[in-house]
Amino acid sequence: MTIEATPGGRGGAEQPIRDAATIIVLDRNAHDGPSVLMGQRGASAVFMPSKYVFPGGAVDAADAQARLAGDLPPRSAALLAAEPRIDSQVTPLALAAAALRELAEETGLLTGPPGPAPEGWDHYAGAGLAPDPSALIYMFRAITPPGRPRRFDARFLLLDAERLHGDRNDFSAACDELSHLHWVPLTEARALDLPFITEVALAEVASLLAAAGDGPLALPQSVPFFDNRLATPRFLRIG
Repeated sequence: MTIEATPGGRGGAEQPIRDAATIIVLDRNAHDGPSVLMGQRGASAVFMPSKYVFPGGAVDAADAQARLAGDLPPRSAALLAAEPRIDSQVTPLALAAAALRELAEETGLLTGPPGPAPEGWDHYAGAGLAPDPSALIYMFRAITPPGRPRRFDARFLLLDAERLHGDRNDFSAACDELSHLHWVPLTEARALDLPFITEVALAEVASLLAAAGDGPLALPQSVPFFDNRLATPRFLRIG
């Protein structure tokens, strides 16, 4: 689920802000160069119709109780907890759980070792795997501006495709929320019909790749945050 970050407004009561997690899966060794997994939202969707987005969605209440196979790295957890909203008690692990759950539901792709799956996580239970958030890299955050039909406080988490279990091109277990699921080379992604904030996130991915070189991807020194809680937007870096 991707967040529109440009100013705007509509009449009527303001929509509440929901916590959300978006997961950017990056294949650094794809044939056509570094690629990210994207799909297209339906034309009739209330939020971002027909746009190409990363997998993701709102945090569910059950995500806070999901048993995961590992923990987030301490610095990632600290950054995810920074800049809290007064109307939210979401935890870093709940955000991580939401990201992995949405990835499984929307693409059928899983990450984690053999082990017990959280209750209701049928994809993981069927594969005999336990979801593992320890390799997630927190890299971006954006809140939908006032006036939109849906508003989300989305944290963008990056996962190296090498951490996926099984065939990364097998989307047969995906639900129908995203169509045209495929790996998009970073050099071609901006030619798709993208929300503005997705373009910004792609630029952050390119920066992380450049910083890593041939080495492992690392948590950035600071995380960009488009804060649109109020009518006057602000941009800051968390770190």
